[in-house]
Amino acid sequence: MSEAGSKPERGPADGAARGQRRRRKRQPLKASPEALERAALRYLDRYDAASGHLRRLLMGKVTLSARVHGTDASAGAAAVDRLIQRLAAAGVLNDARFARERLRSLRAKGCSLAMVRARLAAKGLAQDLIETTLAEADEDAVGTDLAAALTYARRRRLGPFRSEARAERRDRDLAALGRQGFDYETARRVIDCDDPAALAADADSG
Repeated sequence: MSEAGSKPERGPADGAARGQRRRRKRQPLKASPEALERAALRYLDRYDAASGHLRRLLMGKVTLSARVHGTDASAGAAAVDRLIQRLAAAGVLNDARFARERLRSLRAKGCSLAMVRARLAAKGLAQDLIETTLAEADEDAVGTDLAAALTYARRRRLGPFRSEARAERRDRDLAALGRQGFDYETARRVIDCDDPAALAADADSG
């Protein structure tokens, strides 16, 4: 008999049962139209998504299902297309709305316009929709790259927002802004500025 409070002993049968349960949990989705719809709605319940991004996710499940379960990949692809069209018609998917909201969010985080375009494209949005969204967005949503670079530098404590070793880290800070898609002149103005508030006012007026 085990001592009071001690864990019960587990034998080989318990380990085998746990292994079987784990294998069942890892079993990939069998991509029926109903299962694909459930997967799509579960995802959309947690995240907003563009139709192209959701299609890629679902097609990954279709491809895996065809490989593991032998389901028909072309029938799965057709089911995905019908589902995307139905969700769009119901307003659950709305690429224009997604693009506007994502634009505002990315600029608020300090993303350059080049990075915004890349991020929106990575979400499966068409290039013409991206450009239309940028052209039609209000001025506050789009802003300027100078304002966005200042926001990014503040968030990452670069340049004038450093508390120490600013001069030694200048080249590294310039490179950090460059990797975010800001041109050299914009990066230089931010990293070398001594009065971020005045530069922000200049950015807003520009």
